[in-house]
Amino acid sequence: MMPPYLREAKNKDGQTPYELFAKENKDLVSKGLKWMKDYMVVATLIVTVAFAVAFTVPGGYNQDHGSPIFIRNRTFLVFVIADAVSLISSSTSLLVFLSVLTSQHDQRDFMYSLPRKLIMGLLTLFISVATLMVTFSASFYVLYHKGLKWVWILIASFATIPVIVFALLQRHLLVDMFRSTYDSHYLFKPKKRMLYTTKPSL
Repeated sequence: MMPPYLREAKNKDGQTPYELFAKENKDLVSKGLKWMKDYMVVATLIVTVAFAVAFTVPGGYNQDHGSPIFIRNRTFLVFVIADAVSLISSSTSLLVFLSVLTSQHDQRDFMYSLPRKLIMGLLTLFISVATLMVTFSASFYVLYHKGLKWVWILIASFATIPVIVFALLQRHLLVDMFRSTYDSHYLFKPKKRMLYTTKPSL
């Protein structure tokens, strides 16, 4: 962080602050793109699972007219909606991360464009994980809510673990990304108190 009037100043080597930063951190782009590939793999797996689940509904299909056996069950409706949301959100996350990998970026994009895409990708990925666990729990409820009620309660309880773990592990990253992308825009507003003058004294 530096005063705005020093952004174009040069050091003894003739480098501006941005040029010096780019030189000292020239490997940020390659490391960042490699990091995105890991999230892309997770999103791809969720897309595959959510798509497969859509055609393997709990209870199977009625042989007479081909519709799902539990189609009139309200929990089955939850199953269908949650699976659709999981598929759509994971596909969105996959496309966001894919757009990052297939686009040209430099160090300046890490200030604005890439953090926004990463925030969007992580949020949609979290939604896909959460709704996939809802789909999983709903399928057990449809199958076991009459005979073995404790089974779906136990499964639903354990299904919250991946969602909680994902949220806890990615919380600090999302908060840092949000602050660096949006809060930093207001650091140099005149209405805020400054630790330095806006122009050097003569």
